[in-house]
Amino acid sequence: MPESVAVLGASDKPERYSNKAVRLLGEHGHTVLPVHPKLEQVEGLTVYADLDALMQDDKTVDTVSVYLRAAISDGVEGPLKRLAPRRVIFNPGSENPRLAKVLSDAGIEVVENCTLVMLNLGQF
Repeated sequence: MPESVAVLGASDKPERYSNKAVRLLGEHGHTVLPVHPKLEQVEGLTVYADLDALMQDDKTVDTVSVYLRAAISDGVEGPLKRLAPRRVIFNPGSENPRLAKVLSDAGIEVVENCTLVMLNLGQF
């Protein structure tokens, strides 16, 4: 079933995994919401500066796919909790045990896996 997926740390560089995730999520029929503070477009999609911008635009988000290192993702704890997605996927290199526990305690499913692998294996 198609989901609305925020890609936190989306990149406009095709070789980056976060850019590949934007493309593959779209190919699988998901609504992709790229999030990056300095970009305006990724793969032809409008980019949101932050998670709060998604909420201001009344976007419902089922899943957040994280492509930020822990030092940066610590700064999105509040917005992630306010957004209250069904799940948050921490991709390889973005693991953040402290934030994962906070989100889990808030009732948000936490997954440590690769969005690309999950999509390709039909496990998304």
